[in-house]
Amino acid sequence: MLTIRDFSKSYHNRLVLAIPQADFPPGIHWIKGRNGSGKTTFFRSVAGLLPFEGTLILDEKYDIRKQPVDYRLRVNYGEAEPVYPQFLTAWELIRWVAATKRAPDQQVDELIELFGIRDFMKTPIGTYSSGMLKKTSLVLAFLGKPHLILLDEPLITLDHATTRVVIERIRQQRQQGVSFLLSTHQDVDPSELPVDSVWIVQQQTLSLIAQPA
Repeated sequence: MLTIRDFSKSYHNRLVLAIPQADFPPGIHWIKGRNGSGKTTFFRSVAGLLPFEGTLILDEKYDIRKQPVDYRLRVNYGEAEPVYPQFLTAWELIRWVAATKRAPDQQVDELIELFGIRDFMKTPIGTYSSGMLKKTSLVLAFLGKPHLILLDEPLITLDHATTRVVIERIRQQRQQGVSFLLSTHQDVDPSELPVDSVWIVQQQTLSLIAQPA
């Protein structure tokens, strides 16, 4: 599903992350790591939001450098702490992302209802609480027909009911063939959300630490 080769990311000539090789088959993969470990840098790079050295290929077909549009169309990202232009409304942002992701109107409406943002989606983002921002980011993360969804701390700032919605949505999407890279500090019951592998970002690299039989 996702092939990584000779990946490296530096800031101001300081190496932050180097991954010689990593292969993620279809499934749900948990990415662990302490704050500041490079976890978010990894997510943002895979999402195509940060420049890096190396190769990323989705589904053995879509190279982020050679087919950047096709790659980004199939990879969605929900940020840990989303930051959007404060003068926009969630509705304006959703319409723009939906157009780039070729999401049908029916799906847009379904996600708005699912994450309960209709009551505030036409007010400026600058007035939103952290929970409202997180719900907006989750709507964006599920738009279109992604092959891979990256969710960085998807459960923080959410109430219990919305947490249940997120977990169930991930399960449903996985049954439809969508893969996930997840990062969360919250404990998730394996019976509710089974993962196919566990990785950790530490000492400037990404390592596989568990792969259930």
